[in-house]
Amino acid sequence: MAPSPNKILSRVSKADLRLLEAHLVAVDLPLRTQLSATNKRVEHIYFIESGIASVVANSETAVGIIGREGVTGAGVIMGNGESVPHDIHMQIAGSGQRISTEQIRKAVAASAPLHDVLRSYVCSFATQTAQTALTNGGSKIEERLARWLLMAQDRVDGNELRLTHEFLAVMLGVRGSEASVGLALKELERRGLIAHMRSVITIIDREGLEIASNGTYSATD
Repeated sequence: MAPSPNKILSRVSKADLRLLEAHLVAVDLPLRTQLSATNKRVEHIYFIESGIASVVANSETAVGIIGREGVTGAGVIMGNGESVPHDIHMQIAGSGQRISTEQIRKAVAASAPLHDVLRSYVCSFATQTAQTALTNGGSKIEERLARWLLMAQDRVDGNELRLTHEFLAVMLGVRGSEASVGLALKELERRGLIAHMRSVITIIDREGLEIASNGTYSATD
């Protein structure tokens, strides 16, 4: 197996990778591809190699995003059952490696170090979701937007992000209020931090965007 852009697959030992690679299937992940659905059995987990998946609760509010740093199926990894309480779907098209839940369970049962690597990511993702809840509950929309744009850029190559107002409204917890997203984008653009045209957002001043996030963003998110 060629080296994977996925940071988890690139971290595991050669022995652990051998446990996985015979069962990994390379897949394209177009925009809006559903990776798991609320209260439905998780058939596969996905190691994202490019693009961004959003984790959405109650079909309305995003609680986190997953890119090349991570993997779906936190509940499967932690042994918490076969279904999930949220939807996961692609918001920026990409690709990844897919493995069945049966095979990932066999692999982690065979290797404690592999299980430790996967659980470490799940803990990091839990921290991201907790920070999201705090940010959505107590920060201005411009601050929340700055955080999400920084998090998205961390997971792609380059400065351009193809994100719709609808997606950003879900990420910011203001679904149905796309107009407020537009106003927040205009404010960040007025301050010279981004350029915005249709569904393409270009990061111009990342350091300024970090300041605009007002402490809500962390490079570990």
